[in-house]
Amino acid sequence: MRIRLKTALAACAALWVGAAVPAAADTPVTYTDAGRALFSFAVPDFWVLRTGGPRDIEDTELGDPRAVARVMGFKPVTDDTVWMGFVSPAGVTSIQDGLRYLDDIDKFLVNDPTVTSTSDIRIAGLPAKVIRGTGTRDGGVSFTATIIDLPRGRVAIAVTILRNGADPAYVDDLNAVFASFRSLQ
Repeated sequence: MRIRLKTALAACAALWVGAAVPAAADTPVTYTDAGRALFSFAVPDFWVLRTGGPRDIEDTELGDPRAVARVMGFKPVTDDTVWMGFVSPAGVTSIQDGLRYLDDIDKFLVNDPTVTSTSDIRIAGLPAKVIRGTGTRDGGVSFTATIIDLPRGRVAIAVTILRNGADPAYVDDLNAVFASFRSLQ
């Protein structure tokens, strides 16, 4: 009797360990606006998420305030060389509106931006526009801005900034975030 119980426990343990291996441990996050869930994505393990509500930011040189939607930004816990953030501004209803929005706030993200490429892609089956480039922000950076056309007249805008010298392995984490992206409308 004792041998059978040990064999059964060993078999259960093997199945439990085998089942646990493929499970993802990333943290699912939902972006909401006025109580309405717009989209979700997963933040990689060992990255920290910071959220902020809508606010105005001002260009100190021009005294030009700009409304910024709720920002969900995240970065690796122990590294400041990479950052990614999502916003979904009210009133920005198309990819073209998203491009105008980025033109309006670009100086708050990257100084002296130079666009190196653009492409039209699909993310989670939705049309998207990707803008890649370089600029400065306390040193040289590469950036990617992605506008995802959500249903019901909304967009999700993702901006990624990598400082020169950032570990290229972070690109896998950033791509996994896009792979996890889902519209909830």
